[in-house]
Amino acid sequence: MAQVFPTKSNLISTKRSLALAKVGYDLMDRKRNILVREMMRMIDSAKQVQSNIGNVYEKAYSALKRANLTLGDCDRFARAVPIDDDLEIDYRSVMGVEIPTVKISSADCDVRNFGFEGTNSDFDEACLLFRQVKILTAQLAEIENSVCRLADAVEKTQKRSNALNNIMIPRLEGTVKFITQALDEKEREEFSRLKVIKSFKEQ
Repeated sequence: MAQVFPTKSNLISTKRSLALAKVGYDLMDRKRNILVREMMRMIDSAKQVQSNIGNVYEKAYSALKRANLTLGDCDRFARAVPIDDDLEIDYRSVMGVEIPTVKISSADCDVRNFGFEGTNSDFDEACLLFRQVKILTAQLAEIENSVCRLADAVEKTQKRSNALNNIMIPRLEGTVKFITQALDEKEREEFSRLKVIKSFKEQ
């Protein structure tokens, strides 16, 4: 504990600092709880998306295999599909933590990029399923990145909360106790001195 001169003004200032530290700890604790709840919700979502993406990948590759068997090498059709750059990344704030939101503007596979004559339903199904894979991959990337950012924020908030609860608040409480005891002792000494002076005057 840093040595503080025991005055009433220092006592008032320290009590004010202690009250602010307690409010700060309460806010940090609430923030941590909200971030943890948000993170757990996203982890549940990630599990669901991972399960879905595995199933869709399996179906997509199965459809692509069938298309390759019936059409031969599908590489020539794939080259007709333009590069897809419709991925948009924005950010939203959760208790001051910036987490990404990933959007894909068009959700359907544009089968018009290749001719219907040389393809079949297996190829169309593979195209649609891989488009779905892309959407799920974007969702999973958003969730996993958000979880990482939230976990980092939770760790930092926990450290600050611990510093307030285990260091700052006990230190300020110790300072308040020291100043209060010193002022009480000074008051008792003053009272005793006044009693002695009064006794001398009466004599």
